[in-house]
Amino acid sequence: MAGWTDPEEPVLASATALAAELADPIRLTALQLLAAEGPHTMSRLVAALEVSAPRLGNHLARLRAAGLVEVEHAGRHAIYRIARPGLADVLAALSRYAGDALPTARPGREVTADDIAHTCYDHAAGRLGVALLGHLVERGALTAPDGRDEELALGPDPAALAALGIDPAALDTGRRKPATACLDRIHRLPHLGGALGARVLDRLVEQGLLAREEGTRVLVVTAAGRRDLPRMVPTFSV
Repeated sequence: MAGWTDPEEPVLASATALAAELADPIRLTALQLLAAEGPHTMSRLVAALEVSAPRLGNHLARLRAAGLVEVEHAGRHAIYRIARPGLADVLAALSRYAGDALPTARPGREVTADDIAHTCYDHAAGRLGVALLGHLVERGALTAPDGRDEELALGPDPAALAALGIDPAALDTGRRKPATACLDRIHRLPHLGGALGARVLDRLVEQGLLAREEGTRVLVVTAAGRRDLPRMVPTFSV
C-alpha cells in the first residue's frame, strides 16, 4: 500500500508539516501564546518570548507561510493570531502529554510550592490555576480558549462557578475584561485571568483554602484547601 506512507498523501503531509513547525521552541511558544491568550502585537510577543524582533519576525514569517498564523495591520501595529482554531486543541494536548502528571519541574529541580499555586498579577497560576480553568471549561461555565479572541465567554452552565461562591452576574469588572486566558509559564496551559480570575482567587482566600505567602507570589494550600479543593476542582490534587 504505497500511498499509506507516501509523504505527498494529504493527511500525512499536513501532519508532518505541522510537526516540523512545532519542533522549534520559539515557534511552539509563540503558537501557544496566541492559542491561549488570543491576538498579540509583534511587540507584545517580543516582550513575552524575550527574543529579538528580527529573530521572531523570521519565525512568524515561517508560521504565516505554513498557514498557522495570520497577521492584520492596524496603524503601525502588526497583530498576529492563530489562523486555524483547531490548532489550540493540538497545542493543549501536546502540553498535557509533555507534562504528564502535573506539576512538572525542570530536570534536577524539585517541585516547589510555587509550581503548585502562585499569583500571576491578581489571579491564581501554577497547577491550581490550570486545573481551575480546565474544570470551569469542562463543566460548561466558560468557553475554552481558541486563539481567536483574548476574552473568554461565559458558558451555558454557571453551576461550577456557583460552587466556588461566584455569581457572574454580580461580578464588578470595572474597565477590565470579565474573563481571559493567560498562558502558564510552568505548565504551558492556560489559567484563568481577568476580573473573574481575580474574584475566584479572592474567594478561595476568603474561604481559608489558600493563604498568600508574605513577600512572595506563592499561594499556600491550607489544611482546609488540601481537604476541600480536590472536591471542588476534581483535577487538582496536592
